Amino acid sequence: MTFTEITPSATIEDARHGGRAKCLQRLIRLDMPVPRTVALSFDAVHRISTGDMPDLDAMLALFGPDPLVSVRPSSEDPDWGGPGAILNIGMNDAVHAKLISTHGEVAANALYLRFIQAYAVHVGRLDPDEFETFSIATDDALRAALDLYEEETESYFPQDPKEQLAEILRSMARAWEGTTARLLRQAKGAPADAGLGLVVQKMALGVGQNTCGSGVIKFVDGRTGHRKIRGRYLCKSQGRDALAEEGDRDVMYLTKDSRGRSIEEVLPENFANLVKFGDLCRTRLREEMEIEFTIDNEELFILDAVRVQRSERANVRIAVSLANDGIISREDAVLRIPPRALSELLHSQFDPTDKRDRFGLGIAASPGAATGKIVFNARAAQAAAAKGDDCILVRSETSPEDIRGMHAARGILTVRGGITSHAAVIARGLGLPCVVGAQDLMIDEKQRKLATRDGRSFTEGDVISIDGSTGEAYAGAVTMLSPELGIAFQTLMEWADDFRDIGVRANADTPPDARNARMFAAEGIGLCRTEHMFIDDDRLLAMREMVFADHADDRRAALDRLLPMQRADFTELFEIMQGLPVCIRLFDPPLHEFLPHGREGLRELAEALDLPLRDVERRVAGLREFNPMLGMRGVRLGITVPEIYDMQARAIFEATVEASKRGDPVVPEVMIPLVSAKREVEIVKARVDAVAAEVRIETGADFTYRLGVMVETPRAALRAGEIAQHAAFLSFGTNDLTQMTYGLSRDDAGRFMGEYVSQGVYEEDPFHTLDTDGVGELLQIGAARGRDVDRDLTLSICGEHGGNPESIRFCRDAGFDYVSCSPFRVPVARLAAAHLALEDYVRKDLATD
Repeated sequence: MTFTEITPSATIEDARHGGRAKCLQRLIRLDMPVPRTVALSFDAVHRISTGDMPDLDAMLALFGPDPLVSVRPSSEDPDWGGPGAILNIGMNDAVHAKLISTHGEVAANALYLRFIQAYAVHVGRLDPDEFETFSIATDDALRAALDLYEEETESYFPQDPKEQLAEILRSMARAWEGTTARLLRQAKGAPADAGLGLVVQKMALGVGQNTCGSGVIKFVDGRTGHRKIRGRYLCKSQGRDALAEEGDRDVMYLTKDSRGRSIEEVLPENFANLVKFGDLCRTRLREEMEIEFTIDNEELFILDAVRVQRSERANVRIAVSLANDGIISREDAVLRIPPRALSELLHSQFDPTDKRDRFGLGIAASPGAATGKIVFNARAAQAAAAKGDDCILVRSETSPEDIRGMHAARGILTVRGGITSHAAVIARGLGLPCVVGAQDLMIDEKQRKLATRDGRSFTEGDVISIDGSTGEAYAGAVTMLSPELGIAFQTLMEWADDFRDIGVRANADTPPDARNARMFAAEGIGLCRTEHMFIDDDRLLAMREMVFADHADDRRAALDRLLPMQRADFTELFEIMQGLPVCIRLFDPPLHEFLPHGREGLRELAEALDLPLRDVERRVAGLREFNPMLGMRGVRLGITVPEIYDMQARAIFEATVEASKRGDPVVPEVMIPLVSAKREVEIVKARVDAVAAEVRIETGADFTYRLGVMVETPRAALRAGEIAQHAAFLSFGTNDLTQMTYGLSRDDAGRFMGEYVSQGVYEEDPFHTLDTDGVGELLQIGAARGRDVDRDLTLSICGEHGGNPESIRFCRDAGFDYVSCSPFRVPVARLAAAHLALEDYVRKDLATD
């Protein structure tokens, strides 16, 4: 016998028979009235696909002399899908005649017609449109359906229940084995050899008189997670008809309702049992379940129970509620929430029920959704914000000049760029939805138009919507769902922090960033990019004066204007972080980034500096480099133009003294970027130490600080042992390290990266998921060589990979102390770290047993 009747003691396993079969056994063990059911294992279904049938005579004998059964799929994971259920197998002319006498002609016709339609479409592979025309179950419609089947197949509709069941089982098995189905479930994360089980269940008809029917009931709102009875019941229906049926024909409410009769009032005993079964599912199966049921002549049958479909915000509330009620452990609650799912709680999302008109697709660079009027430059974005208008900043690509416009916008859309491009990195730091690399879009800045390749056109002021979680852009406004950071979220994150064993800091450049970092319980700032502090108009002009200065004294004069501003910035950061560590990266980008690009901007600069336009143009041209990201930037600027780092070091130490007077002692971390040689660290460290000594003497205050290196060149990783002699910490900047290791521009890689991944050149975009083989080996080498010199050397990563769960796994296994990521990714990192610690604990526990 190649099937198993599902009984309380039968050997039914998820990994052999699928989740539905195992769930039905659990319901039976809880004494729920489940109709007789048999299960076919994955192996049996595979053999059916090759023509090897089980003993169908023995199977059908379990269901009586005139068997009427349903067949439903049972995969290991319900999200992997499977063929649709088929009801009323066994219906034929003889059974139809008997049902007319017991249930009436309308009910009998409905059962037979439904089965003919399902059999014709799923087994006969006939055109569903032709058979769906028979919507009213009259005797004429039934005969017409049988005639149409005969005409299309040149054979009579099968009358033998055994033949019917055999063909349906074969059809469902082969559908699962087909190429299209295999690719679809692999896209959902199923292994290539995932199996399918099938369950054959006696029909509970639900088409009798009066209140006979079918319905579904759940005890929680799938959108919010709040406890509430929801569902639908439809008289004279089967299966999940109640959910698919439109209109209010023969509908009964579940609970008392002023609009009409309800099961609670008309069938109180059935209702009480449904509530009891729902509680049993919650307490014994430890899950909120949606129960499918049939009531036939006031007798209740439970056909199936599945996990309630839910939003991520509901999932968090449900998991925390189950743990608070003692039904599951806190560890289980934490493990039930996928880390990446937190993005739905942290950002606004589009209402999935709202209609959308997509006009563009790019790379999902920063999660969340936004709606606003199109603007094409930073000034327009600021003007829109000043008027109270929401806007979407649309650019070919962004640069530091766009920072203020990015702050003013609700979302960002760029034609070029990748996952670590300027727009993507800044948007994630700000918590702004961002779509980059939408290559099918074209911008005409003069005409202020956005065009698509299929001829659509949008002008400045038109309303669009973008989804930074999917990379899609839509015409018009889409209904929004607000973020959800309620008590359940906070509770879950507190539990996660109890379990994780690697630190999580935030990349934060400004006071608002720092406040977000505190809001998301970051353990400090792991990367403060100081160049973002120079973008405001008053600072930008001083910065440009410094760039144009010919002598060190002139540069110092310009930087003296910036010193109090930097000091105020750092003081505020230290006060917001309240004694938590703050790692400040010294100035990194090439100087040309602070100069205007267009002729109008150059003219304005010449006027501000009181210089001839030609002199300004000549100086800007002189600063241009063939490859500026590999040129005069980072520590190279600190050595050749040391006045910049001197000013920043002084600002940091003076802010340290000031902030320590008003709050917890501050121990700043000063980080040198783009290092490739030990001597670079020695030179900068000597100057920073000298500035620290000056500030101690001038203020009469003592303080400590830690100096470290940002490892973002392959050579720095390889020579980490030498560099660590002069550093208290090494923080791996994986954005640049990936770029240099691969020889890829992170701003341009998006143009071809999709093709590379699809053809298997790279498993994933290395700017999105840390390359643990190549780049990862450099991290391991650097970490090992650094720790060989100094066992207490602090190790971290501060690139955008820091918020990626897979990258956190790598860092944790490599013995890193913390990861740092954008503030809005901090909760994701905290939860991912907790998952890793708990999974490790479970593995060790199993190994001990």
